[in-house]
Amino acid sequence: MFRDYINKNKENFLKDLYDLLRIDTVLVEQPEVKDAPFGPNLVKALNYCLDLGRKCGFKTTNIDNIVGEIEMGKGDETIAMLCHLDVVPTGTGWTTPPFEPNIRDGKLFARGSLDDKGAAIASLYAMKAINELGIKLNKKVILILGTDEETGTRDMKRYLEVRPMPTMGFSPDAQFPLIYGEKGIMSIDIKINAEDDGLEVESGDRYNVVPQEAWAKGIKDTSDYLKYLEKTNSKGKLEEDKIYAYGLRAHAMEPKLGINAILKLCNYLKDKTNNKLVHFVSDCLNDSRFKDIDLDFTDYEMGDLTCNLALMNLKSGVGKIGLNLRYPVRWKKEEFLNALTKKASEYDLSVEVIHDSVPLYVKPNSDLIKTLQKAYVKVTKDDRTPLLTIGGGTYARYLKNCVAFGPLKPGREDVCHIVDEYIYLEDLLDSCEIYAEALAELGK
Repeated sequence: MFRDYINKNKENFLKDLYDLLRIDTVLVEQPEVKDAPFGPNLVKALNYCLDLGRKCGFKTTNIDNIVGEIEMGKGDETIAMLCHLDVVPTGTGWTTPPFEPNIRDGKLFARGSLDDKGAAIASLYAMKAINELGIKLNKKVILILGTDEETGTRDMKRYLEVRPMPTMGFSPDAQFPLIYGEKGIMSIDIKINAEDDGLEVESGDRYNVVPQEAWAKGIKDTSDYLKYLEKTNSKGKLEEDKIYAYGLRAHAMEPKLGINAILKLCNYLKDKTNNKLVHFVSDCLNDSRFKDIDLDFTDYEMGDLTCNLALMNLKSGVGKIGLNLRYPVRWKKEEFLNALTKKASEYDLSVEVIHDSVPLYVKPNSDLIKTLQKAYVKVTKDDRTPLLTIGGGTYARYLKNCVAFGPLKPGREDVCHIVDEYIYLEDLLDSCEIYAEALAELGK
């Protein structure tokens, strides 16, 4: 039933998605602009989606140009679907332009195709299928569209200030079959305030991305830098008074999937400078599990504590590194922070926690999870893949009864946040069908 509808509307589905993907929705901070605090393109994308919702006959609401709501049906209980329209920066090296959708070998390439614009349009079309096929629901359905998921989730915080907590929900922003647990996410700055030694370093644009490029200047002798690159099988260049190190972008939830440009740079600089921030990085942060300083931790259900060295900036003796931690539900947070602070003090550095989002955990035998899993199995016939916990974070953690649910299929490569992001077109259409089945079951 739902698949027939989706197939008949595939051309319109793709047109609507392509138009959304063509909007560059990398967040631009402009707090002084009240009507577009995250940049004009995110307002454009939000209003584009709300217009699509209105054309479907649904009620829509724009909240401060940072979060929107598309509403279908009535009922005392509310089912929420939570998607985001912002994307991480593109990085360099795309095969085709990142904001021009391109299908190759059954894959739809574009920034946001997987994370999370594809799922947003799939969710809207799931609502559209329910409505146009005349399926009666006893609960209200809302599609929440945010614009700040990748940076600070100020959109969801604002939404919950002006809207009641939904009864239940799911966020199509992760993997199938579903995610019942998400690690906590903590961002930490480790700071230096010392005499100016002439060294300047710059790298990173987001806490949740493995940095792809780092540069430094103010080094007296860089004559051996190219040999260092060759010896360590690293990429970079020497250009006038700067040295560059290049890595590979990846999602911060698994830093091992990337190559950290800051680490590459600092491992060279440690023999060229006495700067204590550089030495802390090289001595203490080469392992993404904190094994170098005996602060590693593993949870039997959620796996390892991980650390992404995301940012570094240093100038005139003042600067910082930015770390992004993904921590399991049973991790002893205070003990760790005390130990990290002590270690940093040995290098005359200070530690500041700038963001902390606690883990999400929903019991795997809950009614919500059983219903969502049933919808997934009905469409895919896959009843063997186990339910998951992840290091990523989704909007689901902001609701009391909500989990992440697709759209990435089991066995597919997770290409969120990297160059040449894509989703299999067939998987995206399957996800639309799964979400329609889920709404039909949850809405009974």
